[in-house]
Amino acid sequence: MHVIDRQRLVAANTAGQQELINAEVSGLALECRDDLLETAAVLDALALCYVHSSYLPRPYQEDDRNPAPRDVELRTDASDVADELVCHDHQHGTSTTGDIPPALKNGCTDAERDAVRAYARREWITIQERWPGL
Repeated sequence: MHVIDRQRLVAANTAGQQELINAEVSGLALECRDDLLETAAVLDALALCYVHSSYLPRPYQEDDRNPAPRDVELRTDASDVADELVCHDHQHGTSTTGDIPPALKNGCTDAERDAVRAYARREWITIQERWPGL
């Protein structure tokens, strides 16, 4: 969010212009979603370059003496970012395809992690088909 945007929100709040505030906040939520979707798509594409493997447990504690394999860590990161997208879409109702999977919880299964990644992939493909070049 830029300084000018913040100043405009403060001025709108001071003037009691709730409709303008709602429109600005909605726009910011969509920008945040776009960033999450793009990051999820890139991480997922990178993770798909590796042979299918498992995920790290949730929660996971880093261990410098015994680091996780890169492919497993990448798949886990891809599912964690996709989960952020899922949470955002649940909260803001911004899904383009519907059928949003449940958010990940501690102890989630590989199938649940695969589901959030598949959702992010589906959202990315749909956006690319609807608005090529974005």
